[in-house]
Amino acid sequence: MRAVIQKVASASVAVDGETISSIGKGLMVLVGIGVDDTVNDAETISNKILSLKIFEDSNGAMWKSSVKDIEGEILCVSQFTLLASTVKGAKPDFHLAMGADKSREFYSSFLTRLSTLYRPERIKDGKFGAMMNVSLTNEGPVTFTIDSRKFEYIVPAAKPTKGVKPSGSNVPLANPNEANTSV
Repeated sequence: MRAVIQKVASASVAVDGETISSIGKGLMVLVGIGVDDTVNDAETISNKILSLKIFEDSNGAMWKSSVKDIEGEILCVSQFTLLASTVKGAKPDFHLAMGADKSREFYSSFLTRLSTLYRPERIKDGKFGAMMNVSLTNEGPVTFTIDSRKFEYIVPAAKPTKGVKPSGSNVPLANPNEANTSV
């Protein structure tokens, strides 16, 4: 499961020219559901959305408060394109995204989970499967991409010195007697 989380002053979703959801200060969350996602993935993403410290506290100090801490709103929009593969050719491949019927149910349970962990009246939604126009005012801009199975990129280990393994590294050592053939 993947989410793009944006800190917003406001956000809204319109379908066929009619605004169906809108929020004030809070989070705009685009949600992609993968073919093999489980309840654990939904729990991980829900918890991360609600706990990320991306707002200022009452003293104006940045990175101190979560959306719950500021009693902000959350607008979620299901977006299967977040699971697209664009590795081959120019046409995106959506085979990693969960099918419409199954993902509709999964997405609904994800929204219920968020509502259970927070305040239901503060959780808003787009219209599943519809062509939506999403508008937002991103503050900062502050935008995060999170994944239920990998939250961080792996930091490359420092280049080893003659057989010395860098501290905390899981990278196997190259044979110091072999020529370096990397580009």
